[in-house]
Amino acid sequence: QVQLVESGGGLVQPGGSLRLSCVASRPILSIWRMGWYRQPPGKERESVANISVGGTTNIAESVKGRFTISRDVAKNTVYLQMNALKPEDTAVYYCNANAGQVSWGQGTQVTVSS
Repeated sequence: QVQLVESGGGLVQPGGSLRLSCVASRPILSIWRMGWYRQPPGKERESVANISVGGTTNIAESVKGRFTISRDVAKNTVYLQMNALKPEDTAVYYCNANAGQVSWGQGTQVTVSS
């Protein structure tokens, strides 16, 4: 399994930005797909964005144009840049890795509120 450690969450005002980081315990080019999910209060976990080992990205329609997923191979890190944040983006954000087995990070809280 892959150990994942997220960071970068916090409280931000509507319209603000945050960047989440997810550090993996092994080279991310050995992981078929990495991504970000979120779970809003009282709702189910949903996919936000993912990036394949080949670099192909997918972004959920609800955040397209505002969120970007990227990676730094040398740092074994995947990022989620979140711009123009809205209150409905409030959720616990989880990093996910699929390397045959699926692994999850511990989650990081993002709260968008004035």
